[in-house]
Amino acid sequence: MASTEDALYALLTAALVAWATVPVAEWFARRVGAIDEPGPRSLHQAATPRISGLAILLGVEVAGWIWLPTQEAWAVILLGAVAVALVGALDDIFDLSALVKFVGQVLAATIPVVFADVYPEVVTLPFVGGVELGWTAYPLTVIGIVAVMNIINLIDGIDGLAAGVCLIAGVALAVIALSLDRIDAGILAALTAGAAAGFLIHGFPPASSFMGDSGSNLLGYLLAIASIQGALKTNAVVALAFPLVILAVPILDTAFVVAKRIKYGQPIYQADRWHFHHRFANLGFSQRRTLAYLYGWTMVLALLALALRFVPYSDDRGNFDPIWTAIMAAVILLAVVASVYLAVVLEIVKRRSPSDPEVVEGPPEGPDS
Repeated sequence: MASTEDALYALLTAALVAWATVPVAEWFARRVGAIDEPGPRSLHQAATPRISGLAILLGVEVAGWIWLPTQEAWAVILLGAVAVALVGALDDIFDLSALVKFVGQVLAATIPVVFADVYPEVVTLPFVGGVELGWTAYPLTVIGIVAVMNIINLIDGIDGLAAGVCLIAGVALAVIALSLDRIDAGILAALTAGAAAGFLIHGFPPASSFMGDSGSNLLGYLLAIASIQGALKTNAVVALAFPLVILAVPILDTAFVVAKRIKYGQPIYQADRWHFHHRFANLGFSQRRTLAYLYGWTMVLALLALALRFVPYSDDRGNFDPIWTAIMAAVILLAVVASVYLAVVLEIVKRRSPSDPEVVEGPPEGPDS
């Protein structure tokens, strides 16, 4: 029988295995030519191995087969992780087309949905109650998993960013899942955080290697599965808010970039320099300072998700405790202030004065590959 202590052991196991095997992944990357060369969009200066997601996979698999229950569903989820990482690894080596990569992601995401029942039959919404999804649960869940995979992939453009965000998100999701007695999902979230932490030791700037699509797709897949199994399958009214708030930074980054590409008539899969980390670089921020801001933002939003779970501001019958409600309001205000501040710093929200010249936006110049 799994216990909450197993989540900590799983985190440590995944971290140790991932940390120890990243050098092996770097050696393999050099042998197969999976090297990321500096380019117009790059923030790194030297050719860097980019398939260390395989070390993350090994950490996940070792910890998962040890600490997750020996039920068929969890075995399928771990096998699905292999499929996801394999699709990413092929892209790291051969630079697959966007269509081929997307098809591979969909097929891999379908494995846990069809063969392990990883989907919510009912989604509980505030002021609405339970909403039966019926047959739509299958395609909606696959779409959701693929979306999270790509959201994490899109923020993986600076040393340590994706791994750090996934570390924070994994810990927060683990705490929430464990508190909801979804022990197995809590273990999955914890080992995801651990694998990200093990890689981050090598991936923090200046990074010796990149996780590549093999890592970012895998971490997105695992966070999506942990969110579904740990929160969305519960009757908690704010269950849907947990993953959305915890992953708000990469979600907002993706939404902003996609909106920009649509605005300027570019394909949504085409790379550019509109991501949050590129905007920080344009402001002259170092990679570590950029990480500090984005890690901090993610932590504040993770705190908000934890507050939604643990702060007893209401008895669910319309009665609010004044002290706990004030604490909840303070946490919400902190999250709003941090988000607005960074939106202004990044010029997503423009600071204008009557004396400012008119700002004319346009698509970035130069190649976007």
